[in-house]
Amino acid sequence: MKATQRLLDFAQAHHTLPDPVRAAAIHLLGDTLASGAAGSTAPGADGVFAAASGWGQGQDSRLLARSARLPAAGAAFVNAFQIHCLEWDAVHEPAVVHALSTVTASVMAAIDRRGGCDENTALTALAVGVDIASGLGLAAETPLRFFRPATAGAIGSALAVARIDGVEKMADVLGLAYSQCAGTMQAHVEGSIALPLQIAGAARSAIAAVDLVKAGLTGPHDALEGPYGYFTLFDDGDLSTYTDRIGSVWRIAEVSVKPFPSGRASHGVLAALDSLLREGAIDAHSIARIEAFVPPLIQRLVGRPMQNEMTPAYARLCLPLLTALMLTDRRIDPRRFTPQTFADPAIGALAAKLVLTLDGNPDPNALSPQRLVITRTDGSVITRTIPHTLGHPDAAMSAAQTADKRMLARELAASEPDERLFTDPLSYFTQPE
Repeated sequence: MKATQRLLDFAQAHHTLPDPVRAAAIHLLGDTLASGAAGSTAPGADGVFAAASGWGQGQDSRLLARSARLPAAGAAFVNAFQIHCLEWDAVHEPAVVHALSTVTASVMAAIDRRGGCDENTALTALAVGVDIASGLGLAAETPLRFFRPATAGAIGSALAVARIDGVEKMADVLGLAYSQCAGTMQAHVEGSIALPLQIAGAARSAIAAVDLVKAGLTGPHDALEGPYGYFTLFDDGDLSTYTDRIGSVWRIAEVSVKPFPSGRASHGVLAALDSLLREGAIDAHSIARIEAFVPPLIQRLVGRPMQNEMTPAYARLCLPLLTALMLTDRRIDPRRFTPQTFADPAIGALAAKLVLTLDGNPDPNALSPQRLVITRTDGSVITRTIPHTLGHPDAAMSAAQTADKRMLARELAASEPDERLFTDPLSYFTQPE
């Protein structure tokens, strides 16, 4: 349990975030809250709110872009669903973990329940939770079979909430969070709305784990490295590959922002097309063929065929459709994921021009590099190498691109949210009133 103990020591230790890490955390917090506000009008969001409203009475915590409040566990569930349901939430690419989604939702619920929190305490808890969730993904050596953003996210979120609530029995929090881990890739394969529900369940289980420990309950202590622990059942891997460097690198500063409301694996192709469209190098009528040379994970996650009858969840993960929408609309607007769009023959014809070719990358978790080869109708060829996808720390979105994302998020929100959500996210996060 040496590696587990290092993780627990890190979860409980006093930390002072370096200025660049603090700035990254605030930026990612703002991005996550905006994504959650946009998700308030997504398919299924009202049903999630209705269901969670029946799980008990209380006004503990706020809901993003909704006037209602719910008990902390219910609020964490609803907000986590809204953050992830449009596939617009930030992701640690090497870990393949949407760590901000679960951690932000559960920590915000915990902060609201206690009536507010010091900004440094809140940001540190956020950074610690994201670090641990991402670290569990970094330690994995196998492709996803369980939905890692939910399984690793539940554990990172619970330890972050424990910091907010001042709980010292971190081993019990870890054990009880692990005991509630759930979420498989079957939902991803089918394009099911169960995918964001798994994120929601992870955020709720984080609140539950901490509350159970506060009530005197205990959990298994060898939850990560034991014979039936996380790295036996959920992922094969060596936890020490993460914990040997834990604290020396803040993983939250490695997280990528998503420019488009679609699966991250689609963004390399979409960002390259967006750039070429802006340059005037291509348009929807000048393209004969688009060939993308990609790692196996890209094909696995978003290489699914376009169908006339798709769910919006499936559509967000269908790169042929997304490619056609980018060429037609010059942006990805989730309101276009409709039966009318799917049945449009012009959209189908553009989607058919995309071909995905495996590039031989041996890393089962790699999202990059990628290469795009576009053949135009006049026979000329354009090639773009994509070392890092737009939104990655080494390919950061511009201020204008960030503003475009926030503007669309505000446009999609169910109601006009507290202005601080978009202008001062740290204040919004830490001060409920």
